Amino acid sequence: MPELPEVETIARGLRRAIVGAQILAVEVRKPKMAQAPAGLDFSAALRGECIEAVERRAKYVVIALGSGRRLLTSLRMTGRLVVQAPGERDFPATYVVLDLSDGRRLAFADTRTFGRMRLIEPNEAWDAEIGPEPLERAFTGERFGAILAKRRTPIKALLLDQRRVAGIGNIYACESLWLAGIRPSRPAGSLRGPARERLRRSIIDVLERAIEMRGTTVDDYVDAEGLKGGFQNALAVYGRLGEGCLRCGSPIRRTVIAGRGTWWCGQCQR
Repeated sequence: MPELPEVETIARGLRRAIVGAQILAVEVRKPKMAQAPAGLDFSAALRGECIEAVERRAKYVVIALGSGRRLLTSLRMTGRLVVQAPGERDFPATYVVLDLSDGRRLAFADTRTFGRMRLIEPNEAWDAEIGPEPLERAFTGERFGAILAKRRTPIKALLLDQRRVAGIGNIYACESLWLAGIRPSRPAGSLRGPARERLRRSIIDVLERAIEMRGTTVDDYVDAEGLKGGFQNALAVYGRLGEGCLRCGSPIRRTVIAGRGTWWCGQCQR
């Protein structure tokens, strides 16, 4: 479930908490969740590394290490990446633990075990096929227009495609389309002029507000401190089937697009 706002919130929390710490030991309790380049042992390669920075790219937490390598974490549906104090009990389903030089631990937990930690070499172009970041200046109207141009796929499906735009998932696609007043099933290439710009600005607005509220907790998401987000209290359409639209009062509908539940207002989003 974690999308751009949740992963950004986690990355910011980790940046405050662990930058400058050294990794003293690594425990991998489920090997499939910890991957390293060929010929390297995940635990041995991380041991002794210094954490120099923590960033986000799309839905990945990216930890930059002193060797130039990076540790990528994809949380997928139910992953948690939490800093624990000395002696603090593990979250359920904790499968990778990094012991830090100040006595704390960085714990990676995932009840469904879809998440992954991956160690990559300094020059590996791991994100070459991921689209532009919607909160960067390069996400201009012109670039967004080029992404949408001539595409017949529903606009909701396109927003979920990480090759087109980075970091947007089901929650924020639904919320952005509602804010822009655009029907989720509308062909992406049919958006032009004001509608296209309205959607671009809505995406930015929704993501920024969600980050300010530390993300959305619907099921499992918590930040790097183990705290829940707050944007679930501000959702306009997601998960609100049958409730009144906050703009016009019409009942919120639910359909399925690209295999994902899609909440929208039939009156406002024509």
